[in-house]
Amino acid sequence: MDGDATDAGTAPSRTLREIALRCAAVSPTIVRRAACAHAATLASAGIDPVLARVYAARGVQSPQELDTGLDGLPHPSTLKGAEAAAHRLVVAIDRGERIVIVADYDADGATACAVGVRGLRAMGADVEFVVPNRFEYGYGLTPEIVDLAAHRAPNLIVTVDNGIASVEGVSAAAARGIDVLITDHHLPGATLPAPAIIVNPNQPGCTFASRNLAGVGVMFYVLLATRALLRERQRDDPHARPLPNLAALLDLVALGTVADVVPLDRINRTLVAQGLRRIRGGAMQKGIAAIFAAANRPTGAATAFELGFVAGPRVNAAGRLDDMSIGIRCLVTDDADEARALAERLESLNAERRSIESAMRDEAMQSIATLDDAALAAACSICLVDARWHQGVVGIVASRLKDRFHRPAMVLAPGSDGELKGSGRSIAGFHLRDALDIVAKREPGLLRRFGGHAMAAGVTIGHDDFARFAAAFETVARETLSASQRSRTLETDGELAPGELSLALATAIGAEVWGQGFAPPSFDAEFDVVDQRVVGGAHSRLRLSDGGRTFDAILFGHADPLPARIHAAYRPEVNRFQGLQSLQLVIEHWQAPPPMHPQHENNKPTAGRAGVA
Repeated sequence: MDGDATDAGTAPSRTLREIALRCAAVSPTIVRRAACAHAATLASAGIDPVLARVYAARGVQSPQELDTGLDGLPHPSTLKGAEAAAHRLVVAIDRGERIVIVADYDADGATACAVGVRGLRAMGADVEFVVPNRFEYGYGLTPEIVDLAAHRAPNLIVTVDNGIASVEGVSAAAARGIDVLITDHHLPGATLPAPAIIVNPNQPGCTFASRNLAGVGVMFYVLLATRALLRERQRDDPHARPLPNLAALLDLVALGTVADVVPLDRINRTLVAQGLRRIRGGAMQKGIAAIFAAANRPTGAATAFELGFVAGPRVNAAGRLDDMSIGIRCLVTDDADEARALAERLESLNAERRSIESAMRDEAMQSIATLDDAALAAACSICLVDARWHQGVVGIVASRLKDRFHRPAMVLAPGSDGELKGSGRSIAGFHLRDALDIVAKREPGLLRRFGGHAMAAGVTIGHDDFARFAAAFETVARETLSASQRSRTLETDGELAPGELSLALATAIGAEVWGQGFAPPSFDAEFDVVDQRVVGGAHSRLRLSDGGRTFDAILFGHADPLPARIHAAYRPEVNRFQGLQSLQLVIEHWQAPPPMHPQHENNKPTAGRAGVA
């Protein structure tokens, strides 16, 4: 699916509602996860039977895999390059050398920078940071960023959440006599930067237990290795400088890990769980407390949702629209008044970001509406550009389009020097960074820069190369994605037995860490719609009945009347209002139940049974 900068101006005169109806989202099919034999093992260990089924369906085989204690984390020596990094950092501390951290301009980069600054300063290092303005310098340790950092007279540059592709930047630093330590988690290219110490779980030869660490997780592990080395050296020195409790940084690690949407394997779940524990207990950085306060969100019951959809977007807004140093300063300061002022600035930027995003999303829908029905149905990807769009927001719009149409989406906007800069989001089965690599090999010279992950990546092309890029991107998508992969499915954990759906279950679910690769539980059932009223102009507050019990529910983004009976996929959540807690069902998807012959009433799916509902 492609378009160009003139498409939006040629759309037929339709209301946005009419456009949305024509460009209908790919409606999901509700599919139940297969029952798993490991559920019985988990339940026998005392885990709630419902949660035992949920965990087993996500690959958990033993209770030990649910342990999120810090003792279960792998030793930092198992992360390739971490010990070499520690030795170089200790030398810098001993010699009083200047360290400059070069950060990325998203929430992962900001938190990684804050972790590095706080941790290294607590160990006695002389540390400053620079973060490139995305509109002026672009991504990574470029020669221009080396020039910028050189004004701080560093002996050592440390990159966080970037650098693995910075071949030219590392060479430029070496020419100035500046050492470089790269801490990153992005996929490496064919050539690694040299000379540099590299800490990246995805680099060749690394056998660390997880390849899914976020940039902030990598930096945290470098600090663990550095403290371990200092602790060994100070073992017999009664006058040694006290070493910091690095667990105090886990709120930052949790925020960056969730905001970067990395898979929540056991290691990442541990880091996030420990960080959330500190936030809920009030032992957080002044900046994180201020961000929650500015957003009018309490911290006492904070979950990964608040990190990913409240705090993360506000930190990201600084890098998208202004200067990420605002976000980093908020996370680094120990002054409550300064943190409050910076958090309020982030809140304002986030409101501005939402307004820009809304306009761009509407314009994108207008552009898509110009396509004929055949092209709309046959497209395997979405690729859009508009001369009016803001390059700091293209990634969010790509994410919205990916969610709506269940297709890989790439959205581009004008950059500098006649370039188009784009950001993409993908679906399961389509590795976005690898797809861009295929495009680069097939179309030499087309991609000026690219990089990223399986699910998110960025690209820079020439201003006149959009049509060529869109066609090549669509070809790779068509070759890669099967018809079944282009069909959206909504997996649920089945139907709950009478008595299982309760406030206690919702509370237990809310206490766990859920996210990418460890999806929050959802269930499905048929309900009678007892009552429906519109709230906020676009959402429905519902009363649903099932088997004699009634439940409060919320359906976001839908204000039209529902039928008298629905088949719904839902998440049980705790609704907190005026100090009271109650059970609320969040409806993820609904459809009219299939007709059922009376004699088949007893054949309704049961809890845990696999199949299509």
